[in-house]
Amino acid sequence: MSEWRWRAFKVVQSLVERLPRPWAYALAVIAARFAWWFSPLARPRLEYNLKVACPELTPAELRRLSQLNFRNHAKAYADLMMLPRLKVETMGPLLHVDGLEYLEQARAIGKGVMVVSCHMGSYEVASAIWSATLTPVSFFAEELEPRALFEWYRDTRARLGISVLPLHLGGLRKVTQALQEQEMVITAIDRDITGTGYMMPFFGRPAPIPLGPAAIALRLGTPLLPVCVYRQPDDSYRAEGTPPVMAQSTGDAKADEVRVTQELVRQIEGFIRRHPEQWHVPHRIWEGSP
Repeated sequence: MSEWRWRAFKVVQSLVERLPRPWAYALAVIAARFAWWFSPLARPRLEYNLKVACPELTPAELRRLSQLNFRNHAKAYADLMMLPRLKVETMGPLLHVDGLEYLEQARAIGKGVMVVSCHMGSYEVASAIWSATLTPVSFFAEELEPRALFEWYRDTRARLGISVLPLHLGGLRKVTQALQEQEMVITAIDRDITGTGYMMPFFGRPAPIPLGPAAIALRLGTPLLPVCVYRQPDDSYRAEGTPPVMAQSTGDAKADEVRVTQELVRQIEGFIRRHPEQWHVPHRIWEGSP
């Protein structure tokens, strides 16, 4: 993102954070319509990915699904822009959790919790609520360009008690420290951001998938908790958890990492199949994508 785009982002963000929530969403929906019509790569790549995940879709169904997907993602972006003025006490009642017992089960082990998910929903809102009510939360995330944008993300999340841990060696050390202090670390494995993913079936087709969460869990004994967060029709949020995955070592580190990651991928596939209108990944995942 160039300097002028960063400045444009700040102008829009400063406007959105001052709007009432319904007005911010209305603006987001208008922006989503323009983005859907005029995105030369984002829309074709998203629709390609959705078709792989949901091969039964007709062309008309795929078109409607991608429109709704852009709309939900724009609302999530509005949530992000509203974060500087977010009051957790007012947003808390908007988050509904299914499977809270699985989170408590994972936390009871006493080795932190690594939440493994996909690019879906407004995780910043859910994380802010969890950080205020349950335990400190860290995001394992890529560094954004320009630097000013990354710093805005980092500082905004920090105000809400959320740490941002970058995807490099220093970030890995901080992940280890956070888990040893029994915190919650959130990461996504549906996209290979660093280019170091291991090829394995994802919706039946080979795709590079990060092995990092499984490697950390095998080394530290940290439970892996598959979770997805998605928007409901009334613009409230729902977090859906599944039983924790415990990484058991057999002595073959690579094979263990692959086996545990494949188990996580199966859970992620289930999340995406149930909520494809929320899974916004307009990036290349499989060979043959635009």
